[in-house]
Amino acid sequence: MKMDSLKMKKELESRLGGEDRVFSYDREKDSLRIENKLTGKGITISLSGIVAKWHIEKEMAIERIVYYVEEGLRAMTDPILLSDHEKKIYPVIRSASFPVEAEEGVPFLIDEHTAETKIYYAVDMGKTYRLIDVQVMEREGWEASRIREIALFNVRSLSTALKEDQVRGNLFYFLNTKDGYDASRILNKGFLNEMKKRITGTMVIAVPHQDVLIIADVRNNTGYDVLAQMAMSFFANGRVPITALSFIYENGELEPIFILGKNK
Repeated sequence: MKMDSLKMKKELESRLGGEDRVFSYDREKDSLRIENKLTGKGITISLSGIVAKWHIEKEMAIERIVYYVEEGLRAMTDPILLSDHEKKIYPVIRSASFPVEAEEGVPFLIDEHTAETKIYYAVDMGKTYRLIDVQVMEREGWEASRIREIALFNVRSLSTALKEDQVRGNLFYFLNTKDGYDASRILNKGFLNEMKKRITGTMVIAVPHQDVLIIADVRNNTGYDVLAQMAMSFFANGRVPITALSFIYENGELEPIFILGKNK
């Protein structure tokens, strides 16, 4: 069976259809938007990206995007509450090119992080989460500083269990709990500093997508090549890509580096 954007469009419309939903297809951008008729809120997805994943993952690629859209639309109908939900507030890492405001034009609460990444803040809603915007803060009377403090405290409480692999004399540590905040652990300075004590070479970190954090103990030049290939692979296959670049961690600071891979 061959799959293209139009076939994927029909497949998704069939699985996501409902009386309260409307679809709009942008041929130029090759995107499909699914909207809730009552609220006017919706999700726009890139069909070409899903088709590319379908050629690798087949049915699983469709199931994942259907799940993502269903949960996203459901969350949009639920109000975002901050008060009495303090334990559900977390920081999330996004690429520097990620939208700075919601579709309604309301700015998100954003902090600078690196040249490649930004920090957003979210309320966990179970199977998904909602980004906090200025409108939510004003409605509940919360200051940005309060949200930051709570979110950073909560991220420090998350598990930091690592899997370890050794490749050509270099050590690679993977954090992949799939709780939606794996990349957010890069904001846990205590955790990073503890890892720094274990590193004998150069400590390099990658957050290719939201569901993985890679910490490398690079002990020779080959380690950089291996990490570059890992980061690019994760970046290309992640549901929420962040950056394929890596960061050297030194003196409590993250410095983006561009690694030109040589060896496959």
